[in-house]
Amino acid sequence: QVKLVESGGGLVQAGGSLRLSCTASGLAFSAYTMGWFRQAPGKEREFVAAISWTGVNTPYAESVKGRFTIARDNAKNTVYLQMNSLKPEDTAVVYCVAGGPFRRGISYSEDGYTYWGQGTQVTVSS
Repeated sequence: QVKLVESGGGLVQAGGSLRLSCTASGLAFSAYTMGWFRQAPGKEREFVAAISWTGVNTPYAESVKGRFTIARDNAKNTVYLQMNSLKPEDTAVVYCVAGGPFRRGISYSEDGYTYWGQGTQVTVSS
């Protein structure tokens, strides 16, 4: 059974930082594209960032470029999202996802991912 567990969410003031972690079990971690999506209250779910098997491809949503960094440690079956310069509009439930081989376009979409974590709350106060 595949399981993705996020951690590291919480409350932070605007301008602060958080680092999210997602640990996977039940899958061959290094064979999966990993990523992050988020959903703000009353808003649609949106792509945040992804990372391919070897870390060569790391696309980001335009709204987080220059502020967020995605990384993975295949030995630990873990993907990270370092979030800096946080803004109130970053407040959302953030989900870890796992999908197939990286493909331009599909890996930016929910359709590119098979497994989803439970989500972790990120709240940025103004």
